[in-house]
Amino acid sequence: MKLKDLLKDVDYRLHSGTDEIEIGAIKTDSRLVKKGDIFFALTGLGSDGHNYIKKAEENGAAAIVAEHPVECGVTLAVTENSRIAIAKASAKYYSHPSKEMKFIGVTGTNGKTTVTHIIKQILDLKGIKTGLIGTNHYLIGDEELDSSGTTPEAPELHELFRKMADAGCKYVVMENSSHALDLNRCLGIEFEVGVFTNLTEDHLNYHKDMDDYARAKSILFSMSKVSVINGDDSYAKVMKKSAGKCFTYGIDSKADMKAENINYSERGVIFDWTFGGSNVKMRLSIPGQFSVYNALAGIGACACLGLSDEEIAKGLLIVRGVKGRAEVVNTNTPYTVMIDYAHTPDGIENILGAVRGFAKKKIIIVFGCGGDRETAKRPKMGGIAARLADYCVVTSDNPRTENPESIVKQILTGMVGYEYKYRAIVDRTEAIRFALSIAGEGDIVLLAGKGHETYQDVAGRKIDYDEREIIKQILA
Repeated sequence: MKLKDLLKDVDYRLHSGTDEIEIGAIKTDSRLVKKGDIFFALTGLGSDGHNYIKKAEENGAAAIVAEHPVECGVTLAVTENSRIAIAKASAKYYSHPSKEMKFIGVTGTNGKTTVTHIIKQILDLKGIKTGLIGTNHYLIGDEELDSSGTTPEAPELHELFRKMADAGCKYVVMENSSHALDLNRCLGIEFEVGVFTNLTEDHLNYHKDMDDYARAKSILFSMSKVSVINGDDSYAKVMKKSAGKCFTYGIDSKADMKAENINYSERGVIFDWTFGGSNVKMRLSIPGQFSVYNALAGIGACACLGLSDEEIAKGLLIVRGVKGRAEVVNTNTPYTVMIDYAHTPDGIENILGAVRGFAKKKIIIVFGCGGDRETAKRPKMGGIAARLADYCVVTSDNPRTENPESIVKQILTGMVGYEYKYRAIVDRTEAIRFALSIAGEGDIVLLAGKGHETYQDVAGRKIDYDEREIIKQILA
């Protein structure tokens, strides 16, 4: 493809060279550039791609797209915003695959992964081939691909869309992170339905405050034909301001779509779903109040897509749980071991509240907080865990470039007065070993934070670390 064709929808000016040249792949990492490729210099998220233009040129780049003129010996196109440019160029490069399918976007702090899987599994049962893009993995129908992030950069995103369209997918359901929305990775996608789950403190290392975090999330609803919004969440009003046609769901609020007569058990949740003239008994085999909210979000999206009450109820009945979300590990022990991705104050509170609903005896939680992220949530998580669990083991969870002992100490500042019911063990394996050693018959050991992850991020390196394997080794 010629450069002028690739950048047809981009507002740019040539600083040097010609846009008549043929270009190869689109790259944002100078180390991966090969002869004939085009390199987009992206700014933000801790680095500036303009610093790597020389390296891209040395590796054979035929053209560069940048936000200001730089010295280079190849074609240079200058644009005001290289992230907008790469989103438009990626769509053009892959022949606009997003126009060949219908999209459902899900955003929020917690619940995105479960909600996307609920929607996909209901569509699957109806016989509609559906793609999925999310934190755990990417799915093209039943084909599973490794995930490189919740919402990847535009070139990878549109490459996935092309594969999905060519494979016959009619729908794509995807998680939309605040970073992706703020950085224009989803630019140009028209969503049939946009879903909002909730908003709690997270990613404040990137967003300047909660209002900025909410603003980024709300972008999805300006891109959606119909919005399905959690009316019980305090940020619902912010999301609704960006939405056009909108329906709310909830338990406590005067929502358009409601769950009533809710029955909780260790086997899941049963409730009556009311919407307009509909009143349908719904069953989901994932326990906890948060599962009711996730179910309502998925049901609401499917209803907006035109599925019947019967189709939705039948699909919800066979929905399977998601790896790392309230996942029960097969241990053959008199106590139960669960793994959950909860890594925020709200996430910890939700999973402990759900487990408390069916726990027969003690709940022992193992948890930590990630490094190089907002520090304010650390004592909050400690306080919530101390209040809701019977015993806490505070440990390390992806310390990244921070000292894990320092992170643990910050968590403990929120646990003052609960010294009798916690122990700090920085080594995560030893923390798990201790938790299992004190568990008795009927207890539940909850390992929070890692969820689907199979690594620990320590000192800038990702080390293999699958808690399922760790548990097996300890019990052996």
